[in-house]
Amino acid sequence: MSQPSYREITANGLWKQNTGVVQLLGLCPLLAISTSVVNAFSLGLATALVMAASNGAISLIRNLVPKEIRIAVFILIIAALVTAIQMAMNAYIHPLYLVLGIFIPLITTNCIVLARTEAFASKNRFLPSVVDGFVMGIGLTLVLVILGGMRELVGKGTLFSGIDLIFGEIAKTWVWHVLPDYKGFLLAILPPGAFFGLGLLIAGKNWLDQRKTKTQMIIPLVPAA
Repeated sequence: MSQPSYREITANGLWKQNTGVVQLLGLCPLLAISTSVVNAFSLGLATALVMAASNGAISLIRNLVPKEIRIAVFILIIAALVTAIQMAMNAYIHPLYLVLGIFIPLITTNCIVLARTEAFASKNRFLPSVVDGFVMGIGLTLVLVILGGMRELVGKGTLFSGIDLIFGEIAKTWVWHVLPDYKGFLLAILPPGAFFGLGLLIAGKNWLDQRKTKTQMIIPLVPAA
């Protein structure tokens, strides 16, 4: 079986097979946590780290695990890594840990993580598997951050609200008040706003893909000699 190139892995993770707007996996945390840029980025980065570590670990043992129990073993490894991330966040960024709540341990059951271990890590070498897991996680993080920025801006008129949960009281001045004296739009930060925002992102990606395809189909006319 031929190994995919790193360029192909990167293109798939960030665009062609983006888990948020193409595969539509992990919609529960994507829609629930994307109320702000800070929340979205934090959960996305945690997921990317878990995906990179789990892909790498499973790639190393892929030939040692019987096929009949591979899913159970994969979930056990993912759960151990998520527990480590959860404990680290609880210890060092406790306020943010409280905000993200149940969605941190739920990374264990996120179909994105298990899907990549089964589809890629169980069939490829260590380093490509780590890169695939991390890039797929970063692709999800980008969707989360863009969606979180859209919802926060429309809903509150700010960007980076809650950044003090990570960096402490000093970071309260880092919040961008993009729309001063904005009264807010509640629908944007409620679940329906997440569906509207995600729909716009999916439509935008499809439009860009179609435009690129049409551009490639245009063959310049070359005058005959």
